[in-house]
Amino acid sequence: MVAQGFTVDLNKPLVFQVGHLGEKYQEWVHQPIVSIEGPRFFQSDFWEFLTLTKWWAIPVIWLPVVCWSIFQSIRMGHTFPDILLMVAFGILIWSLLEYTLHRFLFHIETKTYWGNTMHYLLHGCHHKHPMDGLRLVFPPAATAVLLIPIWNIVKLLATPSTTPALFGGGLLGYVLYDVTHYYLHHGQPSREVTKNLKKYHLNHHFRIQNKGFGITSSLWDRVFGTFPQTKSAAKNR
Repeated sequence: MVAQGFTVDLNKPLVFQVGHLGEKYQEWVHQPIVSIEGPRFFQSDFWEFLTLTKWWAIPVIWLPVVCWSIFQSIRMGHTFPDILLMVAFGILIWSLLEYTLHRFLFHIETKTYWGNTMHYLLHGCHHKHPMDGLRLVFPPAATAVLLIPIWNIVKLLATPSTTPALFGGGLLGYVLYDVTHYYLHHGQPSREVTKNLKKYHLNHHFRIQNKGFGITSSLWDRVFGTFPQTKSAAKNR
């Protein structure tokens, strides 16, 4: 696609190209290319490797951290009902964070070189290549960096004994989010609930990209008025 005299070459590493699209970047990035194989991001093999993650790495790496965190609160005297409540609250807070990040950060409109470049790395690549199976989950190295300030925020707001379980609940929410997201793109759901969730998410990619920001549920879309209309409802207006 040509924009401002610049052509994106899909056969070359993309990350440092997309910034040159300027104001045309948003239009370009929301025209999906449906292909299982994703593009190359970087010329460097090291940086390219850091962008590629198998879906199963997420539960393998982070579920032990979830269990360890929850066990710390158990060790400090909390009962099983207490733990369930804290973990459930952590998952709920994550679901709100999931919606908020997706709506206000992942879909921020950019037009500068570095703005476009960062947006493409963060989320634009997923909309351009929605079936890229190695870039559907968040790279563990980046997650590890982000968990440090998140732990400190929870520690600031909660008590010493409830902090680990709340943190573990939030991290569990993240794991559920990432594996669910992968499944919605590459799984073949047989149950009505998961079929509807897949349809709901793919609708965000291919029909109404400024609605339907929830991944694991449509709860916050309904709360904040970003639940997309069905085709039949839109026709009747």
